Amino acid sequence: MGVRRVVANIATDRMDAARAFYEDVLGMTVGMDHGWIVTFVGSGLAAPQISVATEGGSGTPVPDLSVEVDDLSLVLQRAIDAGYRLDHGPVTEPWGVTRFFVRDPFGRLVNILSHARDAK
Repeated sequence: MGVRRVVANIATDRMDAARAFYEDVLGMTVGMDHGWIVTFVGSGLAAPQISVATEGGSGTPVPDLSVEVDDLSLVLQRAIDAGYRLDHGPVTEPWGVTRFFVRDPFGRLVNILSHARDAK
């Protein structure tokens, strides 16, 4: 037995806002759409992961989601252009990631990151 994936589920009746953030800002594609549920998919391959934390690092609150991207500068610019306010960063943290926090349209705190060696 093995876990194949972990999917965060966010309750909303605002699918248009979800598409604007997860498709337009983060560049994810729709992998499944049944009208009542839409699953957004990234382009990378990763083993399923789940983290538990007492804080978000550097004195920040624990984010609801962490999304690793391959072009942090592009995603940051998209978020700013779309009018999202940053809650933290962008900053390169002592443990080797460059990141910023932003709230999605549903108020969830999203940690958007790139490993410092990969950050553009």
